[in-house]
Amino acid sequence: MQTKIQKWGNSQGVRFPKSLLREADIHIGDDVSITIHAGKIIVEPINIVRGRYDIKDLVAQMPDDYQAEEVEWGLPEGTEVW
Repeated sequence: MQTKIQKWGNSQGVRFPKSLLREADIHIGDDVSITIHAGKIIVEPINIVRGRYDIKDLVAQMPDDYQAEEVEWGLPEGTEVW
């Protein structure tokens, strides 16, 4: 694929096609790492879990003796059926 460096405000930018970003598993708004290696610009996704939490990490923080329990929320306020 060939593209051009373009002026973008006071900076320069490169536009990436959706197919290229999809293949690299990079999405709009994702954080990326940009480095230079042997004269080449390398753009890599930073593996941050969306929402900033990973369910496996959260569950791992639970005490071993944790027991789920039912919580009484009171009487229905509307047309809920319990």
